Amino acid sequence: MKRSQFIKSMATTAVALKFNSLFAQNTSNFIDYDWAKVVDANNLAVAEILKSTQAGIKTLKRSLGFDLANLAAGFSEKTSSYFEKEELKTSMKAILNFIISQQKPDGTLDLGNLASPPDTAFIIEPICAAGNILKRNALCQEIRLLIKKIIEKSGDGLAVGGLHTPNHRWVVSAALAKINHLYPDPKYTKRIAEWLSEGVYCDKDGVYLERSMTYAEVIDRSLITIATYTNRPELLKMVERNLHWVFECMEPNGDLVTFPSRRQDAFMQKNILLYYPQYRFMANYANDGFMGGVAAFIENMPGFEPTISKDLLYLFLEDDILAKNYPKKPLPTDFLKFYEGINLVRGRKNQETFSLFGGADWPIIIASGRSTNPSFFSFQKGKAALKHIRMSSSFFSTGFFRSQGIKKVGNQYHLYQKIEAPYYQPLADKHKKPNGDYELSQSTDGRFWNKMDFKNRPKSNVSVLEYKVIFEEKPSHKELNFEVKGTDGVPVVIELTFAKGGKLIGCESISGSEENFYIQENESAYLLGEDKITFGPGEFTHQSINNMEGEMYSTHFGSLRTSGLHVFITGKTPFVHTLKIS
Repeated sequence: MKRSQFIKSMATTAVALKFNSLFAQNTSNFIDYDWAKVVDANNLAVAEILKSTQAGIKTLKRSLGFDLANLAAGFSEKTSSYFEKEELKTSMKAILNFIISQQKPDGTLDLGNLASPPDTAFIIEPICAAGNILKRNALCQEIRLLIKKIIEKSGDGLAVGGLHTPNHRWVVSAALAKINHLYPDPKYTKRIAEWLSEGVYCDKDGVYLERSMTYAEVIDRSLITIATYTNRPELLKMVERNLHWVFECMEPNGDLVTFPSRRQDAFMQKNILLYYPQYRFMANYANDGFMGGVAAFIENMPGFEPTISKDLLYLFLEDDILAKNYPKKPLPTDFLKFYEGINLVRGRKNQETFSLFGGADWPIIIASGRSTNPSFFSFQKGKAALKHIRMSSSFFSTGFFRSQGIKKVGNQYHLYQKIEAPYYQPLADKHKKPNGDYELSQSTDGRFWNKMDFKNRPKSNVSVLEYKVIFEEKPSHKELNFEVKGTDGVPVVIELTFAKGGKLIGCESISGSEENFYIQENESAYLLGEDKITFGPGEFTHQSINNMEGEMYSTHFGSLRTSGLHVFITGKTPFVHTLKIS
């Protein structure tokens, strides 16, 4: 579809003029986009939404906001099978009336958290999109009034409400920016300015505070909205840096490295798919072929059609700059980056990638908001994936090795951790209490708590364990040199976890297990399709391979074991081992 035809079909002229004015320097079309395909995807989405709303809405979900936006888009687009169909108006009313019934007196909603301003903001954004699309549609006056009722009531709550996490500030601000565009009020812009005055943290490498792939996508989306609706283009510099970092943390199949995350996705598999609108926007905003190259890559991913295509029509109708055709250029596939701020090394050569991580937050505490993933190395070769390498020991149940940073020495990267595990002597007389009720505190090695006033107790019989891992990229392989020393005779275990679906060669099952193996040959291999990872040599001197998490996890019956094929290397201190991977 030609751009002139597209703009003519838009229902939200005011939004288009806003974007065209702000980004007037970007007027060229580069890549043709199949508009009919976008409309077809919306047709499919609308068909499913109609079925669900006709069956009755019983649960409040964020997806209701996106359902509303998709219905508004289908109703407004002249080439849609559902253009101005009455049944869409019926479904839109059903969604809006249900949301109204769920609003608290302050306009907030119970979405995961109770009466939550940030969670309310997540659903308000697509509702505002519907409001923008239907803004001048004379056939939807009743629907527009319902949208206004929801948005203005929610706006009251968002303009004064609190939040929990760093990204929530920008999510709320983005929602307020859209609300203010539809129904201007100084209280909205004042609140946005108040949150922004705290500063948006984005380090020189493009990493946000939470170091999370889940929430980086949210922040990028929010900052783009704030920048465009409140004329703050300086915010887009952070989005640009972050999107470069995200790409550099992407595996060839689109999966993203999550080791460094301070949020729940540190132990999840995330994918670059959801970043598509951000890359597409930045490609057009900055006339940036790299951003367009990533957008084009995402369009060709297997999950694009079911995950992203269904929402494109409403995104394009609301935001003119997104609908524009974008430039693209070949993506870099050969780089080595050391992100010192988060102690992460990423390397890529064509279809081969690796990650080295040593940036856990100390002291290690099990809590959202702290980086605690013990995985310190991963390697991918085509479809074959060594998901991670971890190391632990039977040293007073102190758990996994977590490096205290990464130090670059020449071509090597050094990871290091030192643990001291003491015994405790009687308190000095001046600290004794006749009733024995001492301060509840953490032991000095961090592995347990007791009412023992540990900080005032003399220590003795101190055992020490030092972990050292030196990584070096050789011409023919990746090399990890392990050294664990200190107290002698401590069982050490190194765990290599490969993705399910592949096959191990040269490995022997441990006690008949289908998941646990040791390296039988000097060099073993993992095969998935035509892709192959070789690794070795092995060592297997003991079978203490369970309960690697340590006391702080086992006390709560927790486990950090991941799914996959687990290959173990074991030994006892002083332990020295060189592992080659290619």
